[in-house]
Amino acid sequence: MEKGWMKITNRWASAEYKLGVESFIQFAMANLGSEAEIRCPCIDCLNTKKVSSVVVKIHLIRRGIDPSYKTWVHHGKPIPVREPQDDDNLEHNEGIRNETSGEVPEDDNHLHDMLEQIYFGGILDDDIDELHINHERIDMHNFDELFNAAQRKAYPGCETTVLGFIVKMLHVKVYKKMSNDAFNLIMQIIKEMLPADCHETIPWTIYEAKKLLRDLGLGYVPIHACVNDCALFWKENANLENCPACNESRYKVNDGTGQKIPHKILRYFPLTSRLQRQYFCKKTAPDMTRHKDKRVDDGELRHPADGQEWKEFDERFPDFAADARNVRLGMATDGFNPFGNMSQSYSMWPVFMVPYNLPPWKCMKEPFCFMSLFIPGPSAIGRDIDVYLRPLIDELKELWQNGVQTYDSSSGQTFTMRACVLWTINDFPAYGIMSGWSTKGYLACPICNWDNISVGLRSKIGYLGARRYLPEHHVWRRSKLFNGKYEDRTRPLELSGKEILEQINSGTYKPFEKHTNNNNSKKRKGDEYEKNLNWGKKSILFDLPYWETLNLRHCLDVMHIGKNILDNLLGTLMGIDGKNKDTEKARKDLEDQQIRKELHLKRRANGSFEKPPAMYTLSRAERRLLQFLKIDQVPRWLCNKHL
Repeated sequence: MEKGWMKITNRWASAEYKLGVESFIQFAMANLGSEAEIRCPCIDCLNTKKVSSVVVKIHLIRRGIDPSYKTWVHHGKPIPVREPQDDDNLEHNEGIRNETSGEVPEDDNHLHDMLEQIYFGGILDDDIDELHINHERIDMHNFDELFNAAQRKAYPGCETTVLGFIVKMLHVKVYKKMSNDAFNLIMQIIKEMLPADCHETIPWTIYEAKKLLRDLGLGYVPIHACVNDCALFWKENANLENCPACNESRYKVNDGTGQKIPHKILRYFPLTSRLQRQYFCKKTAPDMTRHKDKRVDDGELRHPADGQEWKEFDERFPDFAADARNVRLGMATDGFNPFGNMSQSYSMWPVFMVPYNLPPWKCMKEPFCFMSLFIPGPSAIGRDIDVYLRPLIDELKELWQNGVQTYDSSSGQTFTMRACVLWTINDFPAYGIMSGWSTKGYLACPICNWDNISVGLRSKIGYLGARRYLPEHHVWRRSKLFNGKYEDRTRPLELSGKEILEQINSGTYKPFEKHTNNNNSKKRKGDEYEKNLNWGKKSILFDLPYWETLNLRHCLDVMHIGKNILDNLLGTLMGIDGKNKDTEKARKDLEDQQIRKELHLKRRANGSFEKPPAMYTLSRAERRLLQFLKIDQVPRWLCNKHL
């Protein structure tokens, strides 16, 4: 069948695309028989969901078909024998289905093979005495016991090995959110059903199971922290009883007789061993170099390797780029409430590392993202996050400067694996915490910097110069509808990491002080408090030797931004209390700025105020026109309550 329609981007207006969708559905139904549901190949479902043909048609027109799905193996087309590109697509779709479904693997051979490669890699590493020694090397003596468990059957005549059984049980425990007590009870029931021969060979409690797997080198290091987040009791402070900064006690109970309980514990998951495992496994090792071996450079952005930042990094550091096995990482973090109860204030911060060497359908999936730090609560850490990032930054510096000897199972050779962090991924508040640049105050925009128009309003600081980012001859630049003025300024010049670092180190960066561009700014309640939040101190990320040379150091999480903008936009259009940004305070701000006089509040005879409707305000009758968006495009709270 002709498949050129799959590349059409203007799906709504293209009759060819709609005809192609119809022919695809007819092809699938003809080959799959009378099945009521078929797999949906849209860019969101990616053949992981079975739905009706009507829903498939809607998805393909609204979202578009996955352009890499060129051989329709899920819809009746035979699998080609000698077509590497199509085999890759099949592996792509199957990989996503297995990783997201939570299914327990049935084959122990992959686990056994991986342990063989880890064992072999450890032996080779022991034979190279002159090379750099990793701080978390594999203990080969303990690893022997784990390797034997991968070969020993659970009981005579059983096909499942001891290690395979434990891995499957822990897999179920994680995906079904099973408690430790429930896990132990189920294991005891299984123990009573099995022959007595296996009672001594299988670990029957969660503690014994984790102890067995700990020899894989995938555990964590507990590090005590000061109750005031001043310092870690680590390295040079490891033996101290009091904080070197504030002199607070390290422990809650320290009377000489009671048990010593630390105030806070940072869980540090060493990154090096987890990156090495990607090369120990024959299944993932080839994928770690796919960004160079199989990437098609045709100008399309499919992978971070297609981006400008990746290419410029290769030009600045050719020695790093020379070996495609060197790992490029993204760092993501955000706070969350572990109790799920927003009325109880508690915030913990996990820090995840994303390996971008992997293909795009794997690098962002849960099995391939590594949690490197788990920062304790109960309060939000703010700029003190640098204290907790230190173990990870020290390890990243070591991986950049010296690297670590790693066995590559795909080539059967050892190489020096190095790693770098390309950028961080956060929402806007966490952006400020990670970068050291406050996202509050008069200099909240790191792009505009000093060249901005920030105005102190009644309850917030507003930024009114967004039109300067429009094209030079855009009609809105010459419109006075916004603030009664033309916009003649060009977009601000973007500062490099080195220039921002110099600004912070010079002491001129004071985000909560008014400057010459803000003559109308008002001092707000809380500014004095904000000044004491450690702003104006460089981020610990600048300790990485290459960090200040990066052009794209921090990325914003699109999910948070898109949801918030959509909620506020629809809330304002529909006039929903709590979601509406067109409030009485906003109208008074317009009056203070002496702009948009037609929207100023009007006083009634009885002393109350009337809010004139804006051109974007919808009446209740007009709101019903949005009924056709109810299914997927409007938040459920909006559909249920206001339509």
